[in-house]
Amino acid sequence: MDKIFIRELALRCVIGIYPEERREKQDIVINVEMHADLRQAGRSDELCDTVDYKSIKKSILALVEKSSYLLIESLAENIADIALGNSKVERVIVTIDKPGALRFAKSSAVEITRNK
Repeated sequence: MDKIFIRELALRCVIGIYPEERREKQDIVINVEMHADLRQAGRSDELCDTVDYKSIKKSILALVEKSSYLLIESLAENIADIALGNSKVERVIVTIDKPGALRFAKSSAVEITRNK
């Protein structure tokens, strides 16, 4: 299966379970790996034959901007749903990093894999 990536989408949102995490937006970094058959797009050179990753990115931005999740796992699940909402995406891997969430660690992160 072929892959399309959205790499290092750096956003800010309210996320976390502790009161100090709920007061102000925090940095998160999102990576999305979408598996799809891209042969037709490679032959036709037409957007309609591939995954419109700009559209998926816009949907992710809209989700994150209005979000206030407690867990990055919940946010990852909803991002996976967005990607799988595209008819051509068969499998998605979503990774979310939360830089500075743990003292002495560069970031904490979660990665989920979902299939249609």
